[in-house]
Formats: sequence, structure tokens, C-alpha cells
Amino acid sequence: MTTSLRRHGLVAGSLALAAALTLTACGSSESSAKGGESGSGTGGTHTVKTAMGDVEVPDAPKRVVVLDTAELDSAITLGVEPVGATHADAGSGFLPYLPKDKVAGIKDVGEMMTPNLEAIIALKPDLILTSKVRHGTQYVELKKIAPTVMTETTGYPWKENFQLHADALGKKAEAQKAIADYETHTRKVTEALGGKEKAAATEVNVVRFVEGADIRIYGKQNYISTILADVGLGRPAVTDKAKDGFSYDVSPEKIDLADADVVFHSTYGDPKKAKRTQTLDSALWKGMSAVKNDKVFAVEDQLWIQGIGYTAAARILDELQADLTK
Repeated sequence: MTTSLRRHGLVAGSLALAAALTLTACGSSESSAKGGESGSGTGGTHTVKTAMGDVEVPDAPKRVVVLDTAELDSAITLGVEPVGATHADAGSGFLPYLPKDKVAGIKDVGEMMTPNLEAIIALKPDLILTSKVRHGTQYVELKKIAPTVMTETTGYPWKENFQLHADALGKKAEAQKAIADYETHTRKVTEALGGKEKAAATEVNVVRFVEGADIRIYGKQNYISTILADVGLGRPAVTDKAKDGFSYDVSPEKIDLADADVVFHSTYGDPKKAKRTQTLDSALWKGMSAVKNDKVFAVEDQLWIQGIGYTAAARILDELQADLTK
């Protein structure tokens, strides 16, 4: 009986979603025929080259839904307040580094990897931003709701992705200002560290404790490492062992491989389950030169690792300067 009811519920839910998607598609067609009254303002459109091919989007979208943290950062950076966004962590909601007044009115449309399509439909978006690596399998459903712009992946190519987001949002001029501000900021941090030579002579590692996984020593092809590179900081040889450039994963028994002049570490999930507690209490950790020299800094995972964008980068640069000039 219970199984039958569950199946009935799943079928009913699927039928309801299919009907909603059909209505959305019909509504979109009618809106286009009437000159795009669903929110583009001018009614004009332009073509954006995406990971899924060319997509026609409104020149000035008014009801944007974003399905990942990088897209949310891009929107906020560009002065766009989405009507809907997913959350990265059930316990945290939208990442706390974002200005509270900019996210207060955003509707939560579910967990990042399992967005609630019915909630998205209810918001009547005129543009959806995400990536193929996150939601490529849902592209057909998403594009029935609204024009959907996908980058290939997230993280390391964040600067290129930001440019694509800006194109889709009709905010290219604002994007150029954000980029210029970032470049000015990185130069100031480098100068505060004593210049390019001193920065390059300071080797920095980023370690992430992850619940249910090995400890990650971050390589050179990820978001946070691009910021370190832009400042001109050095990286230890162990970073070259990172798989696909992303991370070199170790057990607590090999944590000494993470030693460097400076070590930043963050935690995703429960500290004990992520092995942070036992690692930081171990003799290997305490024996590292960075620890002995008081050059180890705990940082917020939601900012340094999950944020991915220019708004997050500005905060990270401030923290880098503060910590490295102590």
C-alpha cells in the first residue's frame, strides 16, 4: 500500500511538472509573439554563445534565476538581484559573504544539485544561469522554462565565466569595471607584501578538510589559486602533484606534505568527520614550519572555496593582505 501510494505520488508530481513546463513553453511563445512582455524591458534580444550552443536571451533580463554560487556572485557583482537562487549548503542558505541587503529578497529554489523546477517556474524567469557540469542533464527541462545560459564548468575558468554571465545579463560595461577594480586591488596587495619579488618568495598552500573525503592540498587550477597567482604568491612543489591541477589529496598521516611558508585551511562539513580535529592535534601538523612560525590561518570555506567570483575575491584579497602582513 505504501509503495503504491509513493508511486502514485511520483507519477502525479511528474505529471504536474510536465503540465507546468508545457504551460511555461506556451506562455513563452505567446510572450515572444507579443514582443517579449515577460520582462526584457526593451523587448530586444541578443545571442549568447554557451556550452550548449547559441542561446537567444533578453537584452535586459528582469527576472533572473541562478543555480550555483558562481552565478549568484556574478549577478550581485554586476548589480543584478536574482528573483531566485539555489543554496549550496542546507545549513547555510545563501553564502554569508554576500551583502545581506542584496540577497534578502531572493527566493530559495532548492539545493544546488537538485533545484526545484516547480519553484523556478513559479518565479516566471526570463533568464536562467548555471553550468553544464552542474545541470547539463536538466538542460532540456530548464530551457523550456526560460532561456538557459550554461558555462562548461565552474571554478578555475571563473573569469571567462563571468564574462559570459555579463553578456547574458546585458552588463558588459559593469563587468569591465569589476575586472579593473579587481586588478587594482591585486596590485595593492602585492605592493603591501613588499612587491613582486617578495610575494613570489612566499610559498602559500591552501588546505581543505572535507567531510567524507581525504584532505585536499589545492593545486594551481582552481578558483582560490588564481587569486594567489594574481597577487604573485609562490606555491610549493607539492601543488604540481595535484590531479588535473585541482588538488593533491592526502590522509592525516601525510599532512606534513602541506607545509609551506604560509598555510590557509578551511573546513567543509563536520570538523571531526572532515578529519580536521585529529589533524590539527597531531604531531605532524604541529611540527610543520608554518605552524611553528605562527603562519597558519583558518579561513571561511564559504568564502575562499565556495564563493567563486569578484565579490568573493575582494574579501579574500583583504584577508590575504591582513594575514600575510601580520
